[in-house]
Amino acid sequence: MHIDAVARTDPGPVRESNEDCFLVDVESGLFVVADGMGGHASGEIASAIAVEAVQSVLLGEVNPDETRLDRASMDQEEEIRERLRYAMNQASISIRQTAMANPVHAGMGTTLAVLLIEDDEAHLGHVGDSRIYLFRDDRIHRLTRDHTVVQQEIDAGTLTPELARIVPHKNILTQSVGYHGPVEPDTSTRPVDRGDLFILCSDGLTDPLDDDALAEICRTHAPEDLAEILVQKAIENGTEDNVTVVAVHIP
Repeated sequence: MHIDAVARTDPGPVRESNEDCFLVDVESGLFVVADGMGGHASGEIASAIAVEAVQSVLLGEVNPDETRLDRASMDQEEEIRERLRYAMNQASISIRQTAMANPVHAGMGTTLAVLLIEDDEAHLGHVGDSRIYLFRDDRIHRLTRDHTVVQQEIDAGTLTPELARIVPHKNILTQSVGYHGPVEPDTSTRPVDRGDLFILCSDGLTDPLDDDALAEICRTHAPEDLAEILVQKAIENGTEDNVTVVAVHIP
């Protein structure tokens, strides 16, 4: 399967440093966005460690023996999702070990959004509030659910999605890689169709732009221009965070 991908990251108009990190590996079909957190440059360290760990597990020789399930009884899709879970927990371990070795980095962590395309299937895993979208048949579909306090409140019916975009605690995470220790990533597998467009992004994009705005931009611009345009639109609409976009297109 042929895959095209473009990516763009920007510190944004407020932050001096960029704590986001991303990976685009078209040949292997692996795409990652991580949004780090922590003072003293810890965020950019955490996100870089996480991306490297995921790449090592999913594409390298690291064998995930420490699984909760009997891998002999898994089908191929289940095994890949278990590798995603394992990769994210290995990233969490690596981040915590780095923080323990240097107390100045204590408390650092990162979000992770991972897309692996193999054999006409897309395998997804995520922790935190970085997101993965699918634009298909002129409609946008959010494929991930934020691990945040406000998302829990939305699920409980105590907060509307509209208010969730403006409340002060909108970015408090209930899970992050590294800071929260062992993680329980959401994973899924779905078939890939010709023409599909996947978008991985940090919350620097989705804070100022809602899903309708993202859909309209996808409708009116070519896939090869989307990463650049989405980042620029986020900046124009007042993002206060780093912005990272990876756009993956199946022609």
